[in-house]
Amino acid sequence: MAMTETFYEVMRRQGITRRSFLKFCSLTATALGLEPALAGKIAHAMETKPRTPVLWLHGLECTCCSESFIRSAHPLVSDVVLSMISLDYDDLIMASAGHQAEAILTEIREKYKGNYILAVEGNPPLNQDGMSCIVGGRPFVEQLKEVASDCKAVISWGSCASWGCVQAAHPNPTQATPVHEVITDKPLIKVPGCPPIAEVMTGVITYMLTFDRIPELDRQGRPKMFYGQRIHDKCYRRPHFDAGQFVEDWDDEGARKGYCLYKMGCKGPTTYNACSTVRWNNGVSFPIQSGHGCIGCSEDGFWDKGSFYDHVTNTHVFGIEANADRVGIAAAGTVGVAVTAHAVASAVRRIKQGAGEHHEENDKT
Repeated sequence: MAMTETFYEVMRRQGITRRSFLKFCSLTATALGLEPALAGKIAHAMETKPRTPVLWLHGLECTCCSESFIRSAHPLVSDVVLSMISLDYDDLIMASAGHQAEAILTEIREKYKGNYILAVEGNPPLNQDGMSCIVGGRPFVEQLKEVASDCKAVISWGSCASWGCVQAAHPNPTQATPVHEVITDKPLIKVPGCPPIAEVMTGVITYMLTFDRIPELDRQGRPKMFYGQRIHDKCYRRPHFDAGQFVEDWDDEGARKGYCLYKMGCKGPTTYNACSTVRWNNGVSFPIQSGHGCIGCSEDGFWDKGSFYDHVTNTHVFGIEANADRVGIAAAGTVGVAVTAHAVASAVRRIKQGAGEHHEENDKT
């Protein structure tokens, strides 16, 4: 298959109608959180731009990012891999092996110098000269530096590549290191999560291919379109947090009523990700909806921040002086004061009403 084929040409050759193609562009714009008018720009890009070569490397990791990626529904990963990009190297799923596989890296680097994307899953260990992760008979860190030298941009898939994750947790004997600390001279996009949401992964690629640029990033290098808000901000249990209604013990009455899981260790108030909006498994659910608090897997160093069930006691609500440990009592006190005030006001109104009726009787007599 010629590398110069566009996404649209590939879809048409596969029997996809023009109408279905435009519908795909509209759904893609929606998935990326773009205004509907930009669907036309996506369609134009897909019709005119050649598919982009992608080299997908694996360091220290568990392949959970790949497992998530292949479950994308909007867009389908089959459309991404077979039509939108040219996934020329991925040692996890590719058919070739050994010298044939390694030759592909050299071919793409030379033929598409400065025009291919490097996707990295996992991280390089630097201790013992990188011998804790060997690919093709040499340390992974060497392969990473070599392939990155001629790439257009780097995507760090998951928390392993973005932050180091469990491999870099204390005491980190292999000196596992996030990709951005090794590759410092290329545009780099972090897509953290353990793993990231499938549609977030394909959405980042789609944006880069459509607009020929990296998405707007936050100060930590994450795409704002997916990491611009805390899970807490769009969580459906947020009203219970604001009302001081918390689960105090697993399977208590609050848990059965769907109260906030913050006191059970939920890290939603300090975690930036799209779980509460995009959700998982084709938008079916996410951990909090399934009854378990967020563990903060997309944040830096989450393995070293204590138990997943310890809550952050300095998250303030109802003003800067109150936190979740006190808010339940405060809310109960507020309700009690409100009830008392309502009762007093009602009694005063009844007394005034009675006094008025008494005066009316005296006037008649």
